Amino acid sequence: MAITASMVKELREITGAGMLDCKNVLAEVEGDIKKAIDVLREKGLAKAAKKSGRIAAEGLVMQMVSDDRKKAALVEVNSETDFVAKNEKFVKFVKDLTKLVLDTQVKTVDELKTFVYPDASGKTVSEVLTENIATIGENLSIRRIAIMGSSGTIASYTHGGGKIVVLVDVDSTDEKAEEVGKNVAMQIAALNPEYICMEDISSETIAKEREILLVQANNENAEAKKPKPEKIIAGIVEGRLNKNLKSFCLLEQDYVKDPSLTVAKYIQAELGSKDLIRSFIRFETGEGLEKKDENFAEEVAKQLQS
Repeated sequence: MAITASMVKELREITGAGMLDCKNVLAEVEGDIKKAIDVLREKGLAKAAKKSGRIAAEGLVMQMVSDDRKKAALVEVNSETDFVAKNEKFVKFVKDLTKLVLDTQVKTVDELKTFVYPDASGKTVSEVLTENIATIGENLSIRRIAIMGSSGTIASYTHGGGKIVVLVDVDSTDEKAEEVGKNVAMQIAALNPEYICMEDISSETIAKEREILLVQANNENAEAKKPKPEKIIAGIVEGRLNKNLKSFCLLEQDYVKDPSLTVAKYIQAELGSKDLIRSFIRFETGEGLEKKDENFAEEVAKQLQS
């Protein structure tokens, strides 16, 4: 299989490994990105890869929470350029969609497109989307939506004007629940955990992580001047495994506003229990999508020549 520059670029952005290492490993695994990530980690050439890949496409994520903080909605709409993502008409479109999702609790994008758009025109969301594409002059895409319900308190946090948006379900109606939830949402926006607690991690995931770390440790030991005995290697692997798993888990992470605390200890101190985060949703604009490389000067030249 031919290894393309874009494949090397993708693997490099996900793992942080060198370009030549990425190219060689991709050739070794016949272009399989997932296998390449594991091989690079086994060789100690890459950090632990998280679920998210490249952050690329432009657009906007918007959230809306009901007044009683029992319902919430998230919507991501992509555009081709950041300039359009800041366009007043585009922003209003995303806001209207978010309110529609909140009001109807619709669960899929396909279903959302069949709803009547809330502007009294009688047109569907799909029809209005098509009109906006023609008016704005860029391809637009309603990429994903999400809803959240709670018997406690839903908190939210928006970063970078809609680049990252997080919703958190806090199982509490305490007067401090919204503030605590917002601080936890900021933590999630910054460190992007995959799980709430260690118990949420499947045995298969733990086994795979241990396997990768064992290969990595054995490779390091083989190159060491004084190789360590197998028992010591096993201890090193378990230590690294525990550290990695904690970094994946929200409650185990160091609290960004006060690193002397974990997130669990912060929640415990504020609300009396660490086990109050029921769920969270994190959307990052363009997460996992490839951005088209553009040269503005070349684009202008093409327009002048046409």
